[in-house]
Amino acid sequence: MAKIEIKIGSRKSELALWQTRYVQDRLNQAGLSTSVVTVETQGDRMLDTSIAKIGSKGVFTEALEVELATGAIDIAVHSAKDMPSTLPEGFELIAFSEREQPADVLVSRNQALTLGDPGRPITIGTSSVRRQALLKRHYPHVRTVDIRGNLQTRIRKMDAGLCDGIIMAFAGMHRMGMDALIVHTFPLDRFVPPVGQGCIAMEAAASLPAEKRALIRAAVNHRASEACLLAERAFLRQLEGGCSIPVFALSALENDEVCLSGGLMSFDGRKFLSGTRTGHRREAAEIGKGLGAHILQAGGAAILAEIRQHLEA
Repeated sequence: MAKIEIKIGSRKSELALWQTRYVQDRLNQAGLSTSVVTVETQGDRMLDTSIAKIGSKGVFTEALEVELATGAIDIAVHSAKDMPSTLPEGFELIAFSEREQPADVLVSRNQALTLGDPGRPITIGTSSVRRQALLKRHYPHVRTVDIRGNLQTRIRKMDAGLCDGIIMAFAGMHRMGMDALIVHTFPLDRFVPPVGQGCIAMEAAASLPAEKRALIRAAVNHRASEACLLAERAFLRQLEGGCSIPVFALSALENDEVCLSGGLMSFDGRKFLSGTRTGHRREAAEIGKGLGAHILQAGGAAILAEIRQHLEA
């Protein structure tokens, strides 16, 4: 009897391909046959414009969703943090990998680089509105500059003198074997990461045969990560958050209890709302929805209105 083949779609960057190989290895270990199809997305082509200005995290997913819809691929492998809070009709996230350490890190060739000296001029590269707002809140003396591209491209821009250092996810640096460039790891209670950071998500069309869906989940899905991501993504969806909003959330699972911390900031970091919700893993989505509603009622709706007014100006 022939093995069932799973066709995997991936972006072309080195990190995306690492993540795809991670998924592919687990599918192969489960006895499935696999093949990889690489696709260039809009986000990969528009490297001189911040994602917030392009307007949607979908710039990393839409081209792959075309392939999913036509059946050219069975699953698309994504960084979970790149996924829009609401997927287009007919698509779903069917599995999540075990999560890597989710923290942000400061990356530099200068091992002595520090953000803690207000008297020292320093420029940090990041295109993330969340990271920019957190820097303004905790390190107001730091200048920021937009920097786009895959991990290797950003490091080349740093080396060319665009900035003294860049802020990246630990997961990407670690997966690419670049831990030696990490000069500081930001504490999770001060630099709460974006939804999904450190986790790999697998997207499929709703039309994917049930047998393939079940086999993929059995081979790859990490149940603890899934519970955490369901809570975080429900929180993001409640706030109608995206890449242009400084929103953050992180869940932990212990003894079947999900503890979700999340919040929202103004662009300048001065207005800052956060909260925590805990409940059984079966209620993960409701936990996220509830925390989102609390943040909106506590002043988040007004902050979001200011942010959107700024974006439309």
